[in-house]
Amino acid sequence: MRALSLLLSLCLMTPAEAGDRPDSACRALAAAPARVQPARFAPPVDEGALLIRYLGHASFALVTDQGVLAVTDYTGSTGLGSTGLGGTGLGGAVPDVVTMNNAHSSHFTDAPDPGIAHVLRGWGAMGPPPDLWLDLGSLAVRNVTTDLRGPFGEGARKDGNSVFLFEAAGLCIVHLSHLHQVPNAAQLAAIGRVDVVMVPVDGAFTMDTGTMASVVKAMRPRIVLPMHWFSAEGLSAFLAAMAPQYPAELRPGPDLILSRKTLPKSGTVIVLTPP
Repeated sequence: MRALSLLLSLCLMTPAEAGDRPDSACRALAAAPARVQPARFAPPVDEGALLIRYLGHASFALVTDQGVLAVTDYTGSTGLGSTGLGGTGLGGAVPDVVTMNNAHSSHFTDAPDPGIAHVLRGWGAMGPPPDLWLDLGSLAVRNVTTDLRGPFGEGARKDGNSVFLFEAAGLCIVHLSHLHQVPNAAQLAAIGRVDVVMVPVDGAFTMDTGTMASVVKAMRPRIVLPMHWFSAEGLSAFLAAMAPQYPAELRPGPDLILSRKTLPKSGTVIVLTPP
């Protein structure tokens, strides 16, 4: 946690279409029966609210007011917090749905818990790109594919990465995962409204800091949640690139509870501290 201690002195603190899918506030939702997560991951969430918990690296847990639990860039049960693998801190709870991308082993697992009902892989094998659409009642999940570079930045794997989009509590939440390209107009239109964006801010493995900040600003979110950062200096560079339009707020814990009513009126970067 040395990096986070250093961050306290560095950061400026401020208060802070396809088929017959029907329309929704963000894009569209599919009709499917709800499935409620029976294991206790967190205290019950108030009606109309959503809990977001930063688990580390690129993994966040989302818990709806109906107890549906989703985990982004799920890697299983082993992890090392903010500078290692994600997917930890579930307290024995089995998610209803997990999303994964395979840019690196720290964003997916070949052996997900067999109790997970919905494992959404953001890359395609042979054939067409993944076109994912899932409705669990209080949570809907879909994807928009982007191209993935090779391991050393050469070449490109078309549709190798998925931006995952979650709709819950009237909020539109976007997880950029291992984004390697600036989304084009069609991709931005497919993403739709963005209330919350989870953005990798490593500055090298995905995109350089200035370009990533420009991508985020183009989406015009109310809340920006940095992830995939490896040093206080790197995180601070992203915060500086977002200022002054998006002032930064450092939270001492991993949790953020949101609803439409509690969204900030203007854009804010919120830095969550993983467990």
